[in-house]
Amino acid sequence: MKHRVLMQIGLALILLFGLAGSAEAADKVKAVASFSILGDMIGQVGGDRVEVVTLVGPDGDAHVFSPTPADAKTLAGADVFFVNGLGFEGWLQRLEKASGFKGRLVTASDGVKPLTMEDEGHHHDGEEHADHADHAKGHDDDEDDEEDEEEEVPDPHAWQDLANGKIYVANIRDGLIEADPEGRAVYETNAAKYLEAIAKEAAAVRAALSALPEARRKIITSHDAFNYFGKAYGLEIIAPEGVSTESEASAQDVAKIIRQIKADKIPAVFVENIADRRLLDQIARETGAKIGGTLYSDALSGHDGPAPTYLDMFRHNVGALTAALSS
Repeated sequence: MKHRVLMQIGLALILLFGLAGSAEAADKVKAVASFSILGDMIGQVGGDRVEVVTLVGPDGDAHVFSPTPADAKTLAGADVFFVNGLGFEGWLQRLEKASGFKGRLVTASDGVKPLTMEDEGHHHDGEEHADHADHAKGHDDDEDDEEDEEEEVPDPHAWQDLANGKIYVANIRDGLIEADPEGRAVYETNAAKYLEAIAKEAAAVRAALSALPEARRKIITSHDAFNYFGKAYGLEIIAPEGVSTESEASAQDVAKIIRQIKADKIPAVFVENIADRRLLDQIARETGAKIGGTLYSDALSGHDGPAPTYLDMFRHNVGALTAALSS
């Protein structure tokens, strides 16, 4: 009899704690991040009060991402949707419309002073991309008009400057407070700690890269995601013209890159985790430039990789750069 009573008490306790756990999970703010770097930032600020789902995950390429019905369903149930903005998510409007999302949309890059980049027919905004492609198609036989097809557009890769990362964190903090006012103290405390960590990492990045010889501060990367990084930290970072993660370089483009590497004595080329490395392998073979390793640009690595968080990404990239360029 005593044994049966104890079992009943045990079952009651299991049921009680199980219900409490379910209620706690239900009370969490449901946040959706457009890509993995934002997902990490939201997790750092939100802590245990926020459940984060990332649409474009580790090593994923947001440029070619195509939302699924499951993504639309996920977004439909979210309280807040965090996006980069600056034209990065070309699929954003289509996904919002398909999902019927009614929550808060937070653009993490609000307040950033954007750099510009040439739109070489692969702008990140899906609708503009289509319009631009149609326009370009009509000029296939007119090479003289090719220059006119390129225009300056905002460079969306603003997170590659840690000063902009601090702006992202502030926007994430404020967006979570709007969605969950009761969590204000938690979000403000977590954001303050995270901003302090970002400031500390920014100082470390500057110290490491400022030690590089002036003559060895030029590199080639596989696509133009590092303009903010180069400007902030004193590197000249060159991306192959006409190359994006959506297209391949022509033989003429490759020949131009090879001539530039030889003329400027560029010491290293780097491939990105979201890009095909075959082009840079070819360039390295023909120029003797060193393959400096993999840089993380638009996506983090998995948890078991070298760049599972935003700050780990900077530590890894700076380590790869200094190792290749120091000697």
